[in-house]
Amino acid sequence: MLAARSRNMARASADLAGGDDLAGRVLAGDKRAIAQAITKVESGELPGRDLLAKLYPFTGQAHVIGVTGSPGTGKSTLVAAMAQVYRSRGAKVGIVAVDPTSPFSGGAILGDRIRMRDLAGDPGVFIRSMASRGHLGGVAEATSDVVRVLDAAGCGVIIVETVGVGQSEVDIVRMAHTVVVVEAPGLGDDVQALKAGLMEVADILVVNKSDLPGADALVSTLQAATALAAGQARYAGHHQLEAAATTQPMDGSPGRRAVAEDSAESWRIPVKEAAALHRQGIEELVAAIDAHRRYLQASDLWRRRERSRVESDLATFVRQALFRRLMERLAAGEWEDLIEAVVNRQLDPHTAAEQVVEQQFGASE
Repeated sequence: MLAARSRNMARASADLAGGDDLAGRVLAGDKRAIAQAITKVESGELPGRDLLAKLYPFTGQAHVIGVTGSPGTGKSTLVAAMAQVYRSRGAKVGIVAVDPTSPFSGGAILGDRIRMRDLAGDPGVFIRSMASRGHLGGVAEATSDVVRVLDAAGCGVIIVETVGVGQSEVDIVRMAHTVVVVEAPGLGDDVQALKAGLMEVADILVVNKSDLPGADALVSTLQAATALAAGQARYAGHHQLEAAATTQPMDGSPGRRAVAEDSAESWRIPVKEAAALHRQGIEELVAAIDAHRRYLQASDLWRRRERSRVESDLATFVRQALFRRLMERLAAGEWEDLIEAVVNRQLDPHTAAEQVVEQQFGASE
């Protein structure tokens, strides 16, 4: 059955790729078509949604890696170095760099593209900068859809670099299979990562700029913290899911394993050192990422995280669809009048929301 499904998908892909439509050119890996498709889906309008519907059957193959951490840790340089390692292995790489929004244009500042200019001429790398537009989850709202376009275009590895805004780096958790949290010495308190809650986000910790003073102390602090977390509770990744036993080394280091109380093995967060500017420690970091992918697939967490991600996306899209329907039903000026009523303290926001929903869809039973 699976083989037949694969053959059917291959035929459908060939049919689309052989046509002149945008979806076919995306599946064929046309970089200009990929850029056009991303622009369409970012708009959130009906043509973009129709395009995603055509591409969706060809998604689900990529390893999505989230790279997050505080500003100044060297995330962009690290991502560029990681991409070069994957390219040396022949992998097609997509990079989604979420930049802070310009207060003047409303667009991305494009600082990440500047730092990744060494990859610009590589036909096997596609880089897209996106504006966060004030979204506080560290990624733009349309990032999931952009990732799907790159997935359908054949990118086996997709790296999503977040804005880097500290405690609000939460959306990347539901979007990525593997989350890499980047720290660097000299940015303040060594336990800042712990205070920011990044231990709950990370699958892998990396201390970048490890050639700077203070790196050893930061590595020791993070290693102690991960050891304490492993001793207190069974850790199964950033979704806190229980995992079955596997036969792979669990932290990317040869021979090291984290054994839970019931003897089933779970992921223990490795702490890696890197100096991305000098291309040091990048191979080891990528090896840890590969080990985490094997762990997810062997323990069934890959499927469970995919289900969690789909559930979250579906809930978001349902809310957006309902809001669009609601706005279409409102009479001219009704929404503005409702806002004015709340501003003037004639209604509180909760009552106003219930009121407009009841008027348009009927009272709840």
